[in-house]
Parts: sequence; C-alpha cells; structure tokens
Amino acid sequence: MTELSVWAPSATTVDATVRGRTIAMKRAERGWWRTDTTLEHGDDYGFSLDGGEARPDPRSPWQPDGVHGPSRHVDHNRFVWTDAHWRAPPLGSAIFYELHVGTFTPEGTFEAAIDRLDHLAALGITAIELMPVNEFAGERGWGYDGVDLYAPHQTYGGPDGLK
Repeated sequence: MTELSVWAPSATTVDATVRGRTIAMKRAERGWWRTDTTLEHGDDYGFSLDGGEARPDPRSPWQPDGVHGPSRHVDHNRFVWTDAHWRAPPLGSAIFYELHVGTFTPEGTFEAAIDRLDHLAALGITAIELMPVNEFAGERGWGYDGVDLYAPHQTYGGPDGLK
C-alpha cells in the first residue's frame, strides 16, 4: 500500500484520482488529508479539492507531462544502484563545478552530461553542484522558476535519469 497525502487546510473534501478512479481522502491533523491505495510504478494520480479538477501532487517525484499534468508514482526500489563502494574525497580539497544540465551539452540531459564528466575531471573538478533540476514550465530554464521541487525535470531525464 502507498499512502497519498496532501496539505489542503481550507478544503471541505479531497479526493485522490488514481488510474481514473476516485478515492475519498480522510481529513487528518493540521490540514492534511490522507488515503492508502495501491500504486504501481508509472501510475498517474492527482488530487481534487471540493469536487474541482484533479491537480498534480505538490510533492510529486515525477511530472512527465509538465507541471500541470498528472503526477506519476515512482517506485525508487526498481533502480539498481552500482556505487556502493564509492567514497567522496575530503570536502576541504573539493573543487566544485556548478553544472546546468540544460546547457552543459547540446542534448541538455543527465545522460548526455555523463559523457563529459571525464573532461571535468581532467580540469581538476572533484565535485559537481547541479543547478536546480526540479520541474518547471517549458523545456529549458535557469532553475529559478521551479514548481515541483521534488520532481527532476522530465526534459533532463526525469527521476531515473537523475539517478
């Protein structure tokens, strides 16, 4: 089971929409609304307040259809990490490079950036600070107009691309 929750303190009713199905949510403490449901990786969902149009989850981890589209559930356990033995160098010796994914390569994706990491290492860069990568309206931006703060921008590669 997956708990869906949304903060909507002024709402009278809140429903979750999952795969075209409407699920009434229960009012909880301090303005939160909650429900338990079954979500599979890739299932779309949203929230409807007081019978209105379904809106995306403000804490969505994946917005493949943009900031106004439905939210999509991510099963993070599907991703197989391969960096268990990696150790960071001492922070005091770090040389940072602030990387803007959308402009770092012609493709503007996380995957395309991988091919240029050796170049940064050859320059002496030991740490990368990613510019804000959260979802925003449109395909390209500077990261200052983020909307879905927990969803890596779909054009850059989405949540799996960031991993």
